[in-house]
Order: sequence, then C-alpha cells, then structure tokens
Amino acid sequence: NEDPVALNLRPRSRAGPWLWPYPSRPPRRVTPRPPPAAIRPHAKGRPRPRARPLSEGARHNALRGLYVIIDTAACAGRDPLGIAGAAIDGGARLIQLRDKVNEKGVQLPLAQALASLCREAHLLFIVNDHADLAQAVGADGVHVGQKDLPIKVVRHLVGSEMIVGASTNNAHEARRAQADGADYVSVGRLFETGSKADTRPASTDTIREVKIAVSVPVCAIGGINESNIDQVIAAGADMVAVISAVCSAPDPRDAARRLAGHF
Repeated sequence: NEDPVALNLRPRSRAGPWLWPYPSRPPRRVTPRPPPAAIRPHAKGRPRPRARPLSEGARHNALRGLYVIIDTAACAGRDPLGIAGAAIDGGARLIQLRDKVNEKGVQLPLAQALASLCREAHLLFIVNDHADLAQAVGADGVHVGQKDLPIKVVRHLVGSEMIVGASTNNAHEARRAQADGADYVSVGRLFETGSKADTRPASTDTIREVKIAVSVPVCAIGGINESNIDQVIAAGADMVAVISAVCSAPDPRDAARRLAGHF
C-alpha cells in the first residue's frame, strides 16, 4: 500500500472542482462566485438588450424635434438621469449621452439607466462616440464625429438596425456621411458654444445647403437656445440638438418645453 501522506501531496489538476490543499483536511467543493452584474450572462430565455429595429420611414419620422444631449459636464453636479427625465417630460424626442471625461466603464451605469428610461418613454437613445457602449446597453444608435471611427466601420460593427449619426460641417461631408451609411447628419457649430472647443463655424445657409445635398434628416447643433432656434428650424433643420440650454437650465423641464414648443 502507498503512503497516504504521499498520495495527498501528489500534484492535482487546478482545472477540477476539488481542492485538497492540506493532507489533514478533507476535500471540499468550492462553489465559484457569480461574476459582477455588469458582465454576468443573461439568464436563459432573457435576451440581451438590443436596438429596436425601425424601418427607414420610421427612422425618418423618429428623427425629428428636440434632441437633448445629456453632457455630464454641463449638468453642474445635478443628476444627469433626473435632467434627462425632466427633458423627456418637457417634450424631448431624442436623448444622447455625451461624456468626454469618464472612461466607458464609468459611463456604463448611467448609459444603462438612460437606455431604460428612453425605452419606457418610447423615444430614441443615442450614445456619443462609443459603438461598443451603445451595443452593450441596447441603445438605439451611436453618434460619431469626424475624428472618430469612420462611418463605414461603425456601420459594420453595429449592423443595419442601429441608428448611426454623423457630425458634419458642410454639404460635402454630409454627402459622404450619407453615402457611408449615416442615418442622419448634424451640422454645426451654428453659434458660439462652450461645450466643445475645437469646432468649426457653420451658419443657417450651411443648413440649407446640406438639406439640398442629402435626403437623411438634418440636425442643427452648436449654441442653440430659445433666442435663435426659430432661425435654424426655418433653415430646414429636422432636429435641433441642445446641451446647456437644457442641462444647465435652472428648470430643465420648462427649458425643454419652451424649446420643443417651437417645432
């Protein structure tokens, strides 16, 4: 018979479920801890959140009206989710999460909450810059700039169901964005803004030129508020995107209501 101590000291596979680190202790089964909720697989029969499929006509109809961009830096320490809810109550048709400061892992909980809020309100939720974050939370779309991943690459990553928006500054960029697969284009900046430093100026004439150049919806952006929103709507903008006009307003709900009332 072999020495039982020697048997206990033999190397054992780390892959198995049994651990017996000491000869004097009985073997025990170790139950692995579940992964964190953020990476835990969905239960059987419970699909991962996905973008809601929209027909081309439905997309065009949905891409209209007040487009509120929730920028955490513009919320002045207030709850971004609460501001988004107030904007929706005030008449916002689209909500975008824009965070140029925090890493994507830090943005994830807010993105998940905004996606759920917009889903319950039956309006579109867009994530700025990050296609992978948009997919992770089941957002309806992603918006990219001229220095982000090319639209063709983004479209390949997210497929045909997700909305892809693109920042442009002129008719040439807008035509190229549409040809590459963008569902809408934004045009700006139209007025002075503190939300982004490296912007190129545009005008209401640019809006008119872009409207002639493309068939997808056109969003005006950059320094728009209640004093100038009528100018960009008259120039043909299908959507008007605002940040500080709502996020920094003393009463975001009332600010959204007054802006949405111009459509």
